[in-house]
Amino acid sequence: MCLHPEEIPPVPDETVRVAKAAFPKGNLYMRLRDELGVFYQDEDFA
Repeated sequence: MCLHPEEIPPVPDETVRVAKAAFPKGNLYMRLRDELGVFYQDEDFA
């Protein structure tokens, strides 16, 4: 199987709006994404 490297797209604006409405104080997963971003690039696995 051949996978082509792709960038992880940003979280859509509507998703951000709904998540912040549902979790006004945030949660662990939202903070991880906000603070750490992407952990690795596809090229790291080439």
